[in-house]
Amino acid sequence: MVILGKVVYLRPIKDEDFESIYNSCQNEEFLYMTGTRKTFTLDEITEKYKQFSKDPTRYDFAICLLDNDQIIGDLSILEIDSDNKKAGFRISLHSRNTVNKGYGTEATQLAQKFTFEELNLNRLELEVFSHNIRGIKAYEKAGFKKEGTLRQSLYMNNTYSDEILMGMLQKDYKQGLP
Repeated sequence: MVILGKVVYLRPIKDEDFESIYNSCQNEEFLYMTGTRKTFTLDEITEKYKQFSKDPTRYDFAICLLDNDQIIGDLSILEIDSDNKKAGFRISLHSRNTVNKGYGTEATQLAQKFTFEELNLNRLELEVFSHNIRGIKAYEKAGFKKEGTLRQSLYMNNTYSDEILMGMLQKDYKQGLP
């Protein structure tokens, strides 16, 4: 299954993607943006993604450039709750030289298309920390709305950050279509 955009496309994670994912997990800034304290070995990442591939409540995708097929990130639609027609969302670009180019926004929009059109869910939700300004702006640009704040829920780098809950409904997605 491939989901095509204008500049990027989504495809299922392959074994050869694990090294790119591993490298992104070594970046201090990226770890801080996601509130991740633990670093992972390549073997741990490989094992986790093998487990994820057997989980019927999640889809993991590589984000690739259309022009050269290079993997530049990954995203997940996870904790799919078919009873309540909702799922969680996470995304990560793997390198600083791929941020601020619209790749993450387009990949997020492709994930929304899959969530609302293919899975026919009603809600896609995420959590983002208040210090991740770039992430918040990207999510808002892709149509997510701030729905709540868990005040000072993360203490990292000697400072507190709020956890912001964001969501998008199928009706919001349909209103935003051209």
